[in-house]
Amino acid sequence: MICLHFFAKNQLRANTTQNLKLHQDKQTSLLSDREQIIDVIEIFFESGKTKDLTKLKEIQLDDSSFSSFSDVPPYDLKDFATTVMLEELKFVSISDYDYKITNPKISIFGDTAVAAFELNQKGMLVDNKAFTGQHISINGRATFVLVKKPTWKIVHIHLSKIKDY
Repeated sequence: MICLHFFAKNQLRANTTQNLKLHQDKQTSLLSDREQIIDVIEIFFESGKTKDLTKLKEIQLDDSSFSSFSDVPPYDLKDFATTVMLEELKFVSISDYDYKITNPKISIFGDTAVAAFELNQKGMLVDNKAFTGQHISINGRATFVLVKKPTWKIVHIHLSKIKDY
């Protein structure tokens, strides 16, 4: 009887531990997705600071479904190649680039995610031909749409300026 009671107690503990582990794995998976999405967005903006522009192509989805709107001209809807080229140009043209993300909200819908946040970008816009520079500060909003293929990739970017009054 004691042996049966001991076996039942251990089996109950094992089942409870397994159920808790499954619950934690689901939470970890969700947290892991959120963390991966945050990493992708940070890599995007850190490219402007580090000038390591190779990562821009790695974190964005290179196919016909990609699109973007920018907070700097040209304002039209752009494809992957045009977007990456303009991002690279923007980031190499701004020295001392820095950014601050505030009020982030990340919503995950299976293999699709939407990240929305407020954004401040600043630095020195450099004109290498005229050897001049102009301090810039752009306050704006950002929405990134990401898909998991198999890692999180940006499929749409919408950056918009908030006018300072």
